[in-house]
Amino acid sequence: VQNLDLLVQPGERIGIVGANGCGKTTFFLLLCGVLTPTTGNVQIFGQIVNPGVFQTQVGLVFQNPDDQLFSASVWEDVAFAPQNMGLPADEVAQRVTTSLALTNVQDLAQRAPHHLSGGQKKRVAIAGVLAMNPEILLLDEPTAQLDPRSRRQLIRLLGSLPQTQLIATHDLDLTLELCDRIILLSHGQIVFDGCTQSIMGDPERLEKYALEAPLSYQRPYCLLDHSPIA
Repeated sequence: VQNLDLLVQPGERIGIVGANGCGKTTFFLLLCGVLTPTTGNVQIFGQIVNPGVFQTQVGLVFQNPDDQLFSASVWEDVAFAPQNMGLPADEVAQRVTTSLALTNVQDLAQRAPHHLSGGQKKRVAIAGVLAMNPEILLLDEPTAQLDPRSRRQLIRLLGSLPQTQLIATHDLDLTLELCDRIILLSHGQIVFDGCTQSIMGDPERLEKYALEAPLSYQRPYCLLDHSPIA
């Protein structure tokens, strides 16, 4: 990535979009201090992010929840972060209970994560991040590999959360529903930063960067003769 310069306001939900390999995940790893920028710096609430330092203000939800869930039970997985923050046991328990309730997975607390469905794993992964009480959520392809019902449940969940959210995704219908602002990356650079409706209504620009307009922006065609439906 290079020449990334942007300001995110508290409470914003921003879609980070672009073709595979454009730098979305790398951008997230820079934001949470996993990677070190070669020039410039990342600031969260006015403080420079120090690479390698645990950033409790920023929670990253991995694209593949199997990369994030590793404990013997859902409860233990969600408790992992607050325990490593050095919180007392009663506060850890309270955070786990609250996070499981927010993501509607209370009944899975004693289940082994590897026995869950894809949608359940996604919600448990988000619960584990919420247990840190972060102010910023970084979500990498949150709807990937979800069936329609699980996708809808996840969208409702994200829409109900108060945190600032940066959502890296190829699901442009998701961004249209949740995000007022879109950042389009290409070859590690920002090529668009603006209103979601504006970029979604520009199919030529989307096609230029290997994207397609959301289904709600595409004209329906008859399957028999391909003529527009009146």
